[in-house]
Amino acid sequence: MTTPSLLARRNQALGTGAPLFYNTPLHIVRGDGVYLFDADGRRYVDMYNNVPCVGHANPYVVEAMARQQGTLNVHSRYLHEGIVEYAERLTKLHTPPLESVVFSCSGTEANEVALRMARIATGKQGIVCSNATYHGNSDAVGRLTATRRGQPEGIDVRSFPFPELYRPIEKNLGEADLTNAYLERLRDAIRSLENNGQGFAALIVCSIFANEGLPDVPRGFMPRAVEIVHAAGGLVIADEVQAGYCRTGKWWGYEVTQFVPDIVVTGKPMGNGLPLSATAASKSLVDGFRAATHYFNTFASSPLQAAVGMAVLDVIERERLRENAANVGAALKAALLERKDACAAIGDIRGQGLFVGVEMVKDRSTKAPDRERAVDVVNRLKDKGFLTSNAGAFNNVVKIRPPLVFTQSHAKDFLDAFDATLTEIDA
Repeated sequence: MTTPSLLARRNQALGTGAPLFYNTPLHIVRGDGVYLFDADGRRYVDMYNNVPCVGHANPYVVEAMARQQGTLNVHSRYLHEGIVEYAERLTKLHTPPLESVVFSCSGTEANEVALRMARIATGKQGIVCSNATYHGNSDAVGRLTATRRGQPEGIDVRSFPFPELYRPIEKNLGEADLTNAYLERLRDAIRSLENNGQGFAALIVCSIFANEGLPDVPRGFMPRAVEIVHAAGGLVIADEVQAGYCRTGKWWGYEVTQFVPDIVVTGKPMGNGLPLSATAASKSLVDGFRAATHYFNTFASSPLQAAVGMAVLDVIERERLRENAANVGAALKAALLERKDACAAIGDIRGQGLFVGVEMVKDRSTKAPDRERAVDVVNRLKDKGFLTSNAGAFNNVVKIRPPLVFTQSHAKDFLDAFDATLTEIDA
C-alpha cells in the first residue's frame, strides 16, 4: 500500500489530525535493536524512542512476555508473587524513602496518581509546574501542559520560568544570583496559590527538564527548590518518564540535578513496549492514597507487567546499559560540541547520557530560535536513515534519544550523516 493511500485510510479511521512525524510520514513495519524498518525494507537508526530502552523486539523481553501471557495474566485483586517481587526490586533502585509503589499503564496515569497523592497528603489543591512542561494528556494532567501553549493556567495551577543558563530570565547575573532569581519565581507561584485559596500541594518537574529542551540548570536550583517546597508544606514530584531508567547515564534524573523527591513517576521504558508505569513514594504516602481512593486499574499490577518489567531490568543490568549510556552519550555530546564552533546555526549542545539536544538558532548573538532549521535537519536526517525529532520550548532543539543499546559505531554513522546534513543546508 502506498503512503498516501494508507494516510487517507488513517485519517478516516482515526480522524484527521492524529500526529505524525516528518514531512513525508514513515510506514514502519518492523524493529530490531536500534533499528526500524519501513514497508520497502529500508533500515533506519532509531535515535528518538525511549520506549524500547533495551532495543526493539528484545528477544529476552519478548520471551518473558510470551511465557507469562501463556501462563497467567489477571487483574491485581489476586495475590501474585511476581508482582510483589517486581515492586520490591523497583523501589530498591530508588533513594529512601521511596519504598512503595502504585502501578498503572501510562505516564499520564502515573502522574495523575502522583497529583492525587500529593493533594490527599497535604489537603491542598494547588500544583506548580514549569512554563514549558509536558506531563501527559488527561484533563487533570493536561492542564499542566496547557501552560506550555500559553493557555490559561486554571485556578489550581501555576507555572514558573524553567531554570536555564542559555536564555536566563535576567541577563548579566552570576550563576548564584540567577539561581536566586528563578527560586523567587517559584516562590511567587506558590504564594499565588496560597493567596487564591487553593493552597499549595506540590511542585512537579521533569528531573532534567526534558521537554523544556534539556537546559543546563543553574547550580543548586533543585535542592533549594525542594527546601522551599517543603517549607511551604508541599511535596516534590519528579517525573522520570523520560529522565529515568539510565537515560542520563545514572539510574534517575534526580541524581543528575541532585535532589531527593517525595514522589517519583516512571513510565515508557519500564515495559520496553508493554504499557507499564509506576508512582513511587514513601509507604505512608502510598497508604494514604490507597485509603482515600481505593485505586484500582484493570491492567496494572498484573503478572504480565511484572514479568516484562523484571526482564527489562535484567537486560539493563546484565548488559551494563547504564554504563553504555554514560560512555556513548558523553562521546556523542563531545563530538557534537566540536561541531558547534564550525556551524553558526548551532547555538548550544546540552544533555546527559543518551539524551542530547542540539539547539538551532538564527543568530548566536541574539539566540533567536530557528525552528524551521531544526525541522529541516530532522527531515534530512530521516532521509539519510536516522530518526530524530525537534522539541524544546521553541521546538528548535534537535532531540537525540536513542535506545540504550545504541553504540559508538551507531554514533559515528550518525555524526557522518549530521555533518552531511549541515553541509547540504548551508549550501
